[in-house]
Amino acid sequence: MSIKIQEIGVDLLPRYAEIPISFKVKSVFRIEVIDKGLGGFGLIEEKVTPYTKDYDSIEENGESRPIRCTKRYDVSKWGFFLALDESRAVGGATVAIDTPGMNLLESRKDLAVLWDIRVHPDKRRCGIGSRLFKHAADWAKQKGCKQLKVETQNVNVPACHFYAKQGCELGALHRYGYAGCPDVAHEAMLFWYLEL
Repeated sequence: MSIKIQEIGVDLLPRYAEIPISFKVKSVFRIEVIDKGLGGFGLIEEKVTPYTKDYDSIEENGESRPIRCTKRYDVSKWGFFLALDESRAVGGATVAIDTPGMNLLESRKDLAVLWDIRVHPDKRRCGIGSRLFKHAADWAKQKGCKQLKVETQNVNVPACHFYAKQGCELGALHRYGYAGCPDVAHEAMLFWYLEL
């Protein structure tokens, strides 16, 4: 398998969006509040009845997440990347920088956000995700960013382990970050940061 990562334009996002992002949830991180929060928080991994989570299943106007971002934000400074095995798209990553109105960027010019990363299910655990992550981080550093931020959820335990393995540290959690979204109100936001 010879994987090549290439930067793409928004015209190829429909191809990018064809790469499935769904995964099986087998465990979650339960957030344990210590001394009403004064003692911090603990993440306790607990097994759950398995179910499938698909970030792209929430479509707006028939558009999946990778395509929706182009309607919501000015993506002219973003980086879009495809991992190709020969001509087959097997992975993708999107990095957002310097985007007015994007709260995840915390009004910072030196912060990049890994907006999306995905690897085709039959190519997972082959190192493609690590290569995409490194490529995204290197790209953000070349653009002058000092940190890369990643948002995930307490139901995506494999992603949490993946980001920790890539050198990220858990910088914040928001227990009620999805309270306004009934389908995922039970989930907690976890924010990971990588120093570039």
